Amino acid sequence: MSMVREVDWENWDAEMPATLLFVIQGDQILLIEKQRGIGAGKINGPGGKIDPGETPLQCAVREVQEELHITVKDPIKMGELFFDMSTMPNIYCHVFIGTEFEGTPTATDEAIPRWTKISEIPFDQMWEDDQHWLRDMIAGKRFIGKFIFEDEKIEWMDVQFNPAESQAW
Repeated sequence: MSMVREVDWENWDAEMPATLLFVIQGDQILLIEKQRGIGAGKINGPGGKIDPGETPLQCAVREVQEELHITVKDPIKMGELFFDMSTMPNIYCHVFIGTEFEGTPTATDEAIPRWTKISEIPFDQMWEDDQHWLRDMIAGKRFIGKFIFEDEKIEWMDVQFNPAESQAW
């Protein structure tokens, strides 16, 4: 059994601030087949790296516009993810959910849109952490998740739902 590396979460720093924005309509969630970058080949929500001077909310809306050619009208922050990664930059991700948008989800060179029944989310094709928070977020729970990854496998995790810090969002 391997030892999980120690992470000082109090002083932890992310090389990559990022966002995810999941669109929900009825019993469907809008996922993407990621075409390039970190997670290429996986199913995920649209999102990406926060640009300098950009807020997480601005980034989430921009990334969905770039990846799917839609504009989400009502994004709400639901969670934060902290990923300590062994083989790629550490990621601090703000997670949003929305229900209303303008435009038609359109494939781009970054992402192929994929409406999926919430009951049929393909967790086996997604990052391993998603199965530990995505359903609860869809059900309306805010969350903070911390994960230590070795390559693409979770070595350690701590997920808290409806944490006190989320009241400031």
